[in-house]
Amino acid sequence: MKRHVDGVTCGGCALSAAGATAAPLLWLSMSRTRRHLGGGFEDEGMDFSVLLTELPFVVVGGAFLPLLAFTLLVRWVDRRRG
Repeated sequence: MKRHVDGVTCGGCALSAAGATAAPLLWLSMSRTRRHLGGGFEDEGMDFSVLLTELPFVVVGGAFLPLLAFTLLVRWVDRRRG
C-alpha cells in the first residue's frame, strides 16, 4: 500500500491541531463549564476539578476525532481509486 506522506500527513496534523484548539474553546463557551469555573451566583457551584477531569478528555477528543475522520476519509478515497 502506497502511503501519502507529504500533503496527507501535513493535513492530518493540521486538522488534529485545529481540533485540539477548537474543542477547549467550545468547551469553555458552554454555560455548564462557565458555571463550574465561577460563573455561578456568588460563587455557587464553583468546581475547579473540571480542569483536571474534563479538560484533558476534551483536548484529546478534539485532537483525535478529526484525525480519525480524516484517516477514514483518506482510506475510503484510496480504496475507490483502486
